[in-house]
Parts: sequence; structure tokens; C-alpha cells
Amino acid sequence: MTLNFEIDFLTEEIKKRKPKKVLVQLPEGVKQNAFEIAEVLKKLGVEVVFSGETCWGGCAVAIDEAKIVGADLIVHFGHAKFIDLSKNSPEVLYVEVKDELDLIPLLKKSLKELKKFETIGLSYSIQHRHDVDKIINFYKTNGKKVFLSKKKGNVAYEGHIVGCQYSGLKEIENIVDVFVIIGNNFHSTGAVLSVEKPVVLIDVYNNEVRDMKNMREKILRQRIISIEKLKKANNVGIIVETKIGQRFGVPKLIEKKLKDAGKNVILITMNEVTPDKIMNFYYVDAFVELACPRIAIEDFAKYERPILTFKETLVALSEKSWNDFLKEGIV
Repeated sequence: MTLNFEIDFLTEEIKKRKPKKVLVQLPEGVKQNAFEIAEVLKKLGVEVVFSGETCWGGCAVAIDEAKIVGADLIVHFGHAKFIDLSKNSPEVLYVEVKDELDLIPLLKKSLKELKKFETIGLSYSIQHRHDVDKIINFYKTNGKKVFLSKKKGNVAYEGHIVGCQYSGLKEIENIVDVFVIIGNNFHSTGAVLSVEKPVVLIDVYNNEVRDMKNMREKILRQRIISIEKLKKANNVGIIVETKIGQRFGVPKLIEKKLKDAGKNVILITMNEVTPDKIMNFYYVDAFVELACPRIAIEDFAKYERPILTFKETLVALSEKSWNDFLKEGIV
């Protein structure tokens, strides 16, 4: 696998925008390429600073960091545009990055898993957008009908998938037999929790094809446990995310509902939820996080006390039924 950082596109944009100082954001897996990118930018006469904070998605735009270091442009690698920022924010240049690899062997491998299905709903992580036509043509040649997930919410393109929004998949669920996700376990896990049709992952990073059914059942059991623990909790902490692109739910609304249910409630701000931060709130029995919903779901085993999403909290408070919750999609 070769990562294409779209250097020509980057160079053209830098020449056009003429920034004096840029703050570069890199996903965790490509921070190792910082020197390569720094060299390109420095040759263009630009001062470069790299963000050392985590960068899990296009939602995590380092506005405050850029202001602190005096950067007039943020170069955000590895994700597509996710949010519109205020006029007072630095400009953001999204460089999507391409994973250049031969997908055909994995697509051939997937045919066995897809044998009983005629119509495919296709979604991809942004690094594989350039291969979409090739993927569609492969499946059509092998007798499948293919529909791309819709461009809904904050996704940038038809077929594009992000970790917190799956309404584009639900839009086509009635016309497909199965969903195929090109990418990794993170995106396919979100998909299988959001739709009721089968989900098959083509995992380009581990070179395997996987039915995600067992993952769905495992996580549903974990979410039921968390919901039951919140019902019994006396002291609840509501975590409000400080990153502009990771604010989900209304703190005051959920605070009132929890208080009406007889809970003691405190509001907590965090720029990233971690076990070390959580453990210091010793007397909190359960947390409701209004940041990325995947934190509560993905990191279940990391935390000693339950963490729930906004929607799960409504289920715990009997304002939403479990069945309605499943129909809407957990994420």
C-alpha cells in the first residue's frame, strides 16, 4: 500500500493561498510522514508547525491550536471536509490522501461472502474514493447491482462514509440486500450498528473480508449493560466536547432530564475523553458524553464506569424505546 499525499494539489493550493505559517494536522497513522510534508512546505517558503494532538476525523479541526501558534492556514490531511467554520477561524485546506493499492484480489475474495446477495449498497472511507468506479465495475461485471450510499449529513460525497453519520446508508437500505464497506473496522462497525441489513467489510489494512454480524451482537449487549447501569446511577457526569466539530446533543436539555429522574448531575468539559481523565471524577457513577458517539461504543472495555451517548441516555430515561433506538441506528 502506498499513500499518495497529493503533493501537486497541496503545492498548487499553497501557491494560490499564500499563507505565511501553516498548522499541519495528520491522522495517527501518518504522523511518521511529518518530515516529508515539512520539506514540501518549507520549499514553498512557508513556516510549518505540526499538531501533536489526535486527529481521528474531519471533525477534529485544530482551530484553537492554529490561533495559539499564529497560523493563517490549517492543512488537514487524511479526511474530507466535514464542517463549515466561522469567519473568524483560520482557513482550512483538506488534503484527502489516497491509498493506492490493487483492490481486485480482495474484491474477488468478497464474492464468496456476497454470493447470496444481488444488490449491494456501497460505502468507502475517503482514501478509496479514487477507486470507486473500478469497484462498481467489478461488481457489475460479476452480476451485482450497486448503489452508493447517499450524500447526507456531513459526508462529502456519494458513497463516502464517516464514523458518526450513517443516514446516507439508511436512505438506500430498502433497495439493497447487503452493505459493503471499503475501509476498516471502525467504519464498518458504525455501519452495522446503524442499519439492519447485513454488512460486509472489505478490510484493506488487514487484507480480509468480514461479515460484521457478530460485532453488532457483541456491541448491543455492551450497550444494554451501560443503559442499565445509568438507570441505577446516583451521580452522573455530562461530558461536553470542546472541539467544534464534536458537539452532539444539548447539555442543558439532558441535564434537566437527568435531574428530573432524581440524579445528581455535573457538567464536565474535555477536549478528548480518556480513561485517565475519567477516573479522576471518582464519585461519578456514570457518564453521558456529548462528544463523538463512537467514544462510548468503541472504548467500552477501557472504562471502569459506563459512558453513554445522548440517544442511549434517552433510552435509560424511558423517553425512547430500545426498538426505536435500534431502528434509528445506534450511532
